[in-house]
Amino acid sequence: MECEPEELQFLGVVGIYRFSAEILRGPHRPLFARIAAAFALPLSALFLLHVAISHALFTHIDSDDTALDASSPGTDTQRRLLSRLASDWLALLLFKSAYLLALLLLSLLSVAASVFSVASVYSAKRDALTFPRVLSVVPRVWRRLAATFLAAFALLFAYHAVAVLVFVGLLVAADNGSGLAGLLAFLVAVAYLLGLVYLGVVWHLASVVSVLEDHKGFAAMRKSKDLIRGKLVTAGAIFFTLNVVFAAVELGFRAWVVRGSGAASSRLLLGLIMLAALCCVVMLALVTQTVVYLVCKSYHHESLDKANISDHLEVYLGDYVPLKASDVQMEQFQVICNCVRTAGSR
Repeated sequence: MECEPEELQFLGVVGIYRFSAEILRGPHRPLFARIAAAFALPLSALFLLHVAISHALFTHIDSDDTALDASSPGTDTQRRLLSRLASDWLALLLFKSAYLLALLLLSLLSVAASVFSVASVYSAKRDALTFPRVLSVVPRVWRRLAATFLAAFALLFAYHAVAVLVFVGLLVAADNGSGLAGLLAFLVAVAYLLGLVYLGVVWHLASVVSVLEDHKGFAAMRKSKDLIRGKLVTAGAIFFTLNVVFAAVELGFRAWVVRGSGAASSRLLLGLIMLAALCCVVMLALVTQTVVYLVCKSYHHESLDKANISDHLEVYLGDYVPLKASDVQMEQFQVICNCVRTAGSR
């Protein structure tokens, strides 16, 4: 790319978006189009399908629940409705579980492919950047990403657990007549949302760290936290705006397609438009998170040499295996032994 490593640190929100768009529109546009078709499009379709099916299941549950309230206790109708409600909730639980599993798998594959591709474009590694080679890298990276996901999930779970305890405590205080509890609840809600954005930024950046550096899991999260320091406002603004656009597409799909009252053909057309829009947002987000990583590395004046990145990527391709310190010491030991044998033979 045209932007040099030392210049990346000066990119703001608009500059990062522009740089990401240049990558997508550049000479490797066919490659990113295939990545979008293979990963971003199924991911977007899965999400919208989840919205539609969840709405249908919840509508069915609400209908059965209303009929149950109107039924007489102890009748066959009530027992039949109770059995149907149990089946409905079981179907919803199984569907949600399958959805989350498929979403996790597609997300990990999408991140692996996009991070590797963007890093290859940045390091000018054009000879190895083909779609089949990108696919060959994905299985070698997703385990590292899975470890980082589990670490982020554990942190988010603990964060939400603490938030629930705090909110419950505030509700108890409000019931006891404390006038300050309402103000504290508002401040805690604001702090909760800001903390959620912070954890989201650290998590997404840690995913890039897991691919481009020798860190994974909690180590990648710590490295991400260090990298984001000084660029938190920029990264947070990017994360927030992308999620706002994502939420806008979701709300539009719910209102105009799922709950819409128009003709089936017009709703189908709107659904396809929403799918294309969501796919573009997902692809831009996948590319942007790698660009944010490069910007943060440049800001902290860490090594951002294109040759080093290229060497790291070649490890995934199997073309390059970096020597470890132990390997160098062993080689020196073998040389010394050979010299001793030669001197002894003389």
